[in-house]
Amino acid sequence: TRTPTERGLNVSTTIKPLEDRILVQPLEAEQTTKSGLVIPDTAKEKPQEGTVLAVGPGRYDDSGKRIPIDVAEGDVVIYSKYGGTEVKYS
Repeated sequence: TRTPTERGLNVSTTIKPLEDRILVQPLEAEQTTKSGLVIPDTAKEKPQEGTVLAVGPGRYDDSGKRIPIDVAEGDVVIYSKYGGTEVKYS
């Protein structure tokens, strides 16, 4: 696995998701339209696409067997516009 610095993060500690959680960094929204109009920050929509930075080990089923997660670090995923929990880490 790549270190957080190699993934473009400038953090002193790493964030490790638990169970079946993943950590996603949203991709930047388009700054201009196809016709060249600049979109102000107040009019931009919340991004729905991002890159997976970290993946938890998966959850356990009823028999105690771990169910792995279908995504891996570096995958680009689409997620619900208002889904998940937003975290700001500095």
